[in-house]
Amino acid sequence: MNIPEINGTLRAFRLNVPEEINACSGLRLFGRLIKSVLYSTDACIIPNCNADAVIAVYPFTPHPPITEAVMKVASVPVFVGVGGGLTKGPRVIGLARHAEFQNACGVVVNAPTSNEVVAELKKTVDIPVVVTVLSEHEDIEARFKAGADILNVSAAAKTVDTVRSIRQRYPDAAIIATGGPTAESIVATVEAGANCITWTPPSNGEVFKGIMDAYRKGLPHP
Repeated sequence: MNIPEINGTLRAFRLNVPEEINACSGLRLFGRLIKSVLYSTDACIIPNCNADAVIAVYPFTPHPPITEAVMKVASVPVFVGVGGGLTKGPRVIGLARHAEFQNACGVVVNAPTSNEVVAELKKTVDIPVVVTVLSEHEDIEARFKAGADILNVSAAAKTVDTVRSIRQRYPDAAIIATGGPTAESIVATVEAGANCITWTPPSNGEVFKGIMDAYRKGLPHP
């Protein structure tokens, strides 16, 4: 059946996630089907993208005002990074509790997070605990025993192999994975068994470049 598409004049200009992501199964979170996950904390990009969810992780110490800012502009579920690398132990638990109160749909911990902290998180919050996986050689069984609900696979060039390895061992695991920079890499990640794909959007500067190039040539907005 044909799917009608409705757009406004102004909001028709947006960032669309790659169509190849639609081939994945998705995962159903609190009744909502999620296939595409936007990897961004940019307050301009987030409301102007059609991704099903946002994953708000960044290289600095997690801070509730940042989470609040992301939540304020997002109209879709947000997975919130709560540390686990530089930020450890009780602070991770406190940040996770705060993120749940801010209406996060899940909390994401970094790969160095101990299984003890994962277990404590599972006891503390009533939203999914997402554990980042960097290699197929990690002890995935221990992660699940500790209470991990979702695996967030980010293994760079080894992502496809890592997803495939996990899927073969754990057919029912919930897996979010980075899709890579091309349509081919996204397809490969989906075929390896990822339920959801994270997509890194172009920066504001990159989007603006195309617009400004058009304006300099006297052309209308792209």
